[in-house]
Amino acid sequence: MKEQGALFSRRGVLAGGALAILSPQVVRSSQANSKISVGLIGSGGRGSYDAAIVNADPRARVTALCDLYDDRLERAAQQIKAPEAKLYKDFEKLLASPDIDAVVIATPPFEHPRMLEAAVQAGKHVYCEKPAGVDLEGVKRVIATGRKCDPKKNISFGFQQRYGPVYLEAYKRLKEGQIGSLSNARGFWIDRDPFTRVPYPDPKVERLRNWFAYREYSGDFIVEQDCHNLDVLHWFLDSRPIRAVGMGGRKVRTDMEILDHLTLSYEFPNGIHVNFEANQISPAGFRRVGEEFTGTTGLLETSRGRMVHHKSAKDIETMESKRDITNDAIEAFLGRVESGDVENVAERSAVSTLFAILGRTAIYENREAVWKNEFGDIGA
Repeated sequence: MKEQGALFSRRGVLAGGALAILSPQVVRSSQANSKISVGLIGSGGRGSYDAAIVNADPRARVTALCDLYDDRLERAAQQIKAPEAKLYKDFEKLLASPDIDAVVIATPPFEHPRMLEAAVQAGKHVYCEKPAGVDLEGVKRVIATGRKCDPKKNISFGFQQRYGPVYLEAYKRLKEGQIGSLSNARGFWIDRDPFTRVPYPDPKVERLRNWFAYREYSGDFIVEQDCHNLDVLHWFLDSRPIRAVGMGGRKVRTDMEILDHLTLSYEFPNGIHVNFEANQISPAGFRRVGEEFTGTTGLLETSRGRMVHHKSAKDIETMESKRDITNDAIEAFLGRVESGDVENVAERSAVSTLFAILGRTAIYENREAVWKNEFGDIGA
């Protein structure tokens, strides 16, 4: 697949050097105006959710909103509680504002590579929602952007599990050998259909506003959603898959271009085999989302809601999440902007996205997809 169209108007490359952040006080003019100024690009449901967390943080304020559609801008301003935020239809005009320190990018996934590149060129700190792209071309663009980024600027992605306390604790126990040697892993995202397709008279508007229904815009649900699980596998296994095989189809949701169920088997180094299963057709009220890591002496279950450590048949420890871990990810991002302790995870996030693209390739083409053949040495 190739990136299609553009949600926002194209212009020439922005010069980032003149906008480089020297220090919080210099950029924000004075101590009295020292809050991190954040712009939101893509003011739909997820973007508004992220930005509301930003705006509630005492260190930051949302000062600008961008979207193509007026109704989304109005709804976002209310949800975020940012009535004085400046409104934009053109994301490049938002990026050109010297008053904005950081941006949240929450547009449809096919736009992430282009908009991340523009934000980095404009000298902004960036929190970009997952995935890193919908195809190999886009993922490569994200990697190249990350390598060219000002070393004083953050590039973070919305892989929230990396910042959730329950996941951090599970990872610590795995690395300490508390379940013995890792022998097997699995992941799953079994849930209801999260999408509601809305009709619009203009076919172009219909496609953009229902972007999730189209492969070229969303990358299919394994890329748009299941990249979360696959990022956890990337993190905990600390390696990339050698190959993948799988099957998928449309049994219920036949009005969209994307699959509604899939199953995959990945082979990782050291003989580790990982099963992954997902669907978006389960009945409302049933949900099973997370990962399992089986060791020679124990097992760890991970999810956004909890970690469960099976030490023995009668010794099972549970650690519950105290809140949605999106809060942890965004608070960590703002903390790094404030402290200067920079994180650039563009390449790591791009590689996690390729886990999903590898699996999608195996399913779409009904064959064994080998990492080396599809992506070369990326992630090696």
